[in-house]
Amino acid sequence: MAVKMRPLSDRVVVRRVEEEETTAGGIIIPDTAKDKPQEGKIVAVGPGRTEDGKTIKLDVKKGDRILFGKYAGSEIQLDGEEHLIMREDDILGVIEG
Repeated sequence: MAVKMRPLSDRVVVRRVEEEETTAGGIIIPDTAKDKPQEGKIVAVGPGRTEDGKTIKLDVKKGDRILFGKYAGSEIQLDGEEHLIMREDDILGVIEG
């Protein structure tokens, strides 16, 4: 059974995008030398933050590829996969194209 999650306020749920295991020169990078990727895909978006009684929608949407800070968000497990839940402010940018 798939777990469905709806984040609250201005939070998003992100699945990390795995980086390539070889460099452009063909060198294979061992698992012990890899950092966790700072790129991910948004899988769920909250309704937005509330200011002065009005809801302000988020600038990102489900399916966007994003960049985020190295220590951004909190790690959670959904259906046996590692995800991050973070605020919109933790997102550095959206990858387009």
